[in-house]
Amino acid sequence: MRRTDREVTNFAEQLEIIRRCDVCRLALNGTDGWPYILPLNFGAECKDGQLVLYFHGANSGTKYELMARDSRASFEMDCCHELFTDVGKMMCTMAYQSVIGQGELSMVPQEEKQRALEVLMAHYHLDEFPVNPATVPHTTVFQLKVLRMTGKHRRRH
Repeated sequence: MRRTDREVTNFAEQLEIIRRCDVCRLALNGTDGWPYILPLNFGAECKDGQLVLYFHGANSGTKYELMARDSRASFEMDCCHELFTDVGKMMCTMAYQSVIGQGELSMVPQEEKQRALEVLMAHYHLDEFPVNPATVPHTTVFQLKVLRMTGKHRRRH
């Protein structure tokens, strides 16, 4: 990272940024040589010291075809955006916090889907929101086991 003064290397601080984000963008390897990017709702948890991100969707679609071909993915999420300007200096910039990384995608087994969906709902502060068990068989839940991650922030001066 060029601006090491903005780098967030502390894992706990990276998790705090993730907790503030409400969308995670996944980049998959497309079939035509172009990246395939998806904005998704997500949940996050640490399992045995490894960050795992959970996602859900319908039971079919392009993302599943691409995942089956290549389980590697990159992700990005950002939050705390604030535009600030200095007319005297003719300067404009943005405050933000972000996390990017790479990992391996896999399907969540049927017997773990309910809990993964509960983790996802808890991310949006709906800890007590009941997941309807009747919808679980009609929902695909997949996970990204994060292998590498870095954070970055720009604070307002």
